Amino acid sequence: MATERATEVKVLRPEEFDGWWEHLVRAFGAVPTPPEERDLDRSLTESERSLAVWEGSELVGTAGAFRFRMTVPGGAVLPTAGITMVSVAATHRRRGVLTSMMRRQLDDIREWGEPLAVLTASEPAIYGRFGYGAAAFQLHAEIDTSRVTLDVPAGTGDVRVRYAAPADVLGACEEVYAELVGLRPGMLARQPGWERVGVFDPEIGRDGASALQCVVAERDGKITGYARFRTRLGWSPSGHDGTVSLEDLAALDPASDAALWRFLFGIDLMSKLTVRGRPVDDAWQYQVSDIRRCLTRVRDMGYVRLVDVGAALAARTYQTPVDVVLEVADAFCPWNAGRWRLTGDAKGASCERTTDPAELTLSVRELAAAYLGGVSLLSLARAGRVGEPRPGALAEASVAFGSPVPPWLPHGF
Repeated sequence: MATERATEVKVLRPEEFDGWWEHLVRAFGAVPTPPEERDLDRSLTESERSLAVWEGSELVGTAGAFRFRMTVPGGAVLPTAGITMVSVAATHRRRGVLTSMMRRQLDDIREWGEPLAVLTASEPAIYGRFGYGAAAFQLHAEIDTSRVTLDVPAGTGDVRVRYAAPADVLGACEEVYAELVGLRPGMLARQPGWERVGVFDPEIGRDGASALQCVVAERDGKITGYARFRTRLGWSPSGHDGTVSLEDLAALDPASDAALWRFLFGIDLMSKLTVRGRPVDDAWQYQVSDIRRCLTRVRDMGYVRLVDVGAALAARTYQTPVDVVLEVADAFCPWNAGRWRLTGDAKGASCERTTDPAELTLSVRELAAAYLGGVSLLSLARAGRVGEPRPGALAEASVAFGSPVPPWLPHGF
């Protein structure tokens, strides 16, 4: 009988990156990738924050943690570990490799003083057992622009929309994005180098569509928004049947936003607009003539983990005054387990250890799901995930934890 050999989790050395990256590509289906994608990933990967699991000389697992900052309710932008490039060799499934990486990673994040971790899950069933909760969602749509029109707000006609090479206006577009970061929970303040991801455009990734195109919205000579997109020509017996695929859009005001969407709806020879990964409250939904012909759907995107419960809860604000004792279960990060008294309002909060009786009981996974304000504690309670030892505490806390702006994680990583 073959015996299993011990595995060891080590920090990635820069010279090991190529083998590490090749392992990751194989774990995600061995889909061919261009060399320039590897070079971009290499430039963004922080080896000292990345892990490799070895069985002797064989690499069997990978994981990384980008150095991000994420907006939380109230506008604070917190240090956040962006969990990425997680893979386990198919030959080593169900042998504790992933658990060992998650254990080491969360210990490291705590030591780095980052109260939050966030990830996008290729397989959502995996990460709940490590305390990650689905906290931010995204909107997808397929809009029949041959039959759907927009009713745009006043002032839209004052906005100029013009084509621009994506690289030429990259700096101005990043300034627009940066102005929006503090306004919505879940948004990421871009670290140096990340601006290149939005205009990365290898031919192998276009799948028959055009190269990346860009238009900017301008008002009084200032760029107030941008849209990046691709087009794909198509023809049917009745005529043109092309598709516009939106990659990214941001705007500083309603008129600029509407001007960009009106442009996308009206491109010649196109009859469909596909939209992926947008905020669930995108304004165009309330301007269209027929929402049913937009085929909207919502899916999970951002999974949050509270690495330091006290620091995370104290860093955000609350819609209404709250004073509640939370009893938190966290078997994977036991330093979070126990009772916490959360006191806060729209101006600030504190969260300290307490021996007072619990008023709400929940696991760190449910607390993470509710943290950005997009998932209701009341909904989680109806699912049997939150207990209420003190009657009335649930309704009070649920309102307080909410956010007037739904959270949104703007891009994967």
